[in-house]
Amino acid sequence: VDVDVDRLPFEITPVLASVTDETLIGKVFARWKPQSVFHAAAFKHVPMVERNVGAAVFNNVWGTYICATQALANGAHSFVLVSTDKAVRPTNVMGASKRLSELVVQAIAASPAASSRAFSSVRFGNVLGSSGSVVPLFRDQIANGGPVTLTHPEITRYFMTIPEASQLVLQAAGMAKGGEVFVLDMGNPVRVYDLARRMIEFSGLMVKDELNPRGDIEIKVTGLRPGEKLYEELLIGGNPQTTSHPKIMKALEAQIPLDALEAELAELLVLLSKNDVAAIRQKLSNLVPEYSPAKEIVDWGYLADQQPDILSPAIPAHPPAA
Repeated sequence: VDVDVDRLPFEITPVLASVTDETLIGKVFARWKPQSVFHAAAFKHVPMVERNVGAAVFNNVWGTYICATQALANGAHSFVLVSTDKAVRPTNVMGASKRLSELVVQAIAASPAASSRAFSSVRFGNVLGSSGSVVPLFRDQIANGGPVTLTHPEITRYFMTIPEASQLVLQAAGMAKGGEVFVLDMGNPVRVYDLARRMIEFSGLMVKDELNPRGDIEIKVTGLRPGEKLYEELLIGGNPQTTSHPKIMKALEAQIPLDALEAELAELLVLLSKNDVAAIRQKLSNLVPEYSPAKEIVDWGYLADQQPDILSPAIPAHPPAA
């Protein structure tokens, strides 16, 4: 939606910065003293994170720690981590890094320095129409004549619209006391194959398959990608607590004390500096016991270190004879 910023009742100041730049983030927070911080910056593309583990974990986890601690140091009253359903029993590094980010916010919220602050997390699924959503992807594929691609015929996902997700995140932030992991009621999961089929039919076209070989658009199954799950969940434990809002619940999740967690994060930083992906995944498993990593490591940099020739084509020692 286009917004006329000159007519807003407040000023928007864009700042280009990495959430992992502690010095710059500290200067930004010290200059503008935000009262409320909504932290959504993360690398969220599951297969890409699997292939770039170190950069993603550093951005997602360390970026959360920097933003949360700087918000606390500069007087922010509330801090909201925008989390994901992929943080629940993750099978991928992205989900494990987001669950560890939740643990960071929980630990800071439980510290004495944050006793009068409302630091919390909000966990939900896919947002229809957002960047990376399957809806604009399917729409473009249909417009181009297909095929519409999905990774598995039985894959399911939770979906919510942009306005609904935004409003519920703001409402959850307003009821936070500190340390909560809020869970938005996403309704029932949707089978992505059914979504693709409906979008084709709503476009006035027919699905091309074995039963209808003269159809317009084929649905092509490409296979699950690294780290991808067939279905997502919103809760690790059971019996979520209700809140005053019917679509917002509180998950009862394990916590780690801040001093112990900071010691673990220091060790994680050392592993990140070495790009030791096997050890990074083991550290994530130790901190997020529900994490079940894929057996195969597909990280580009790590594979290049382990097998130097894997990314380099063979070069002949001498040019071929004329």
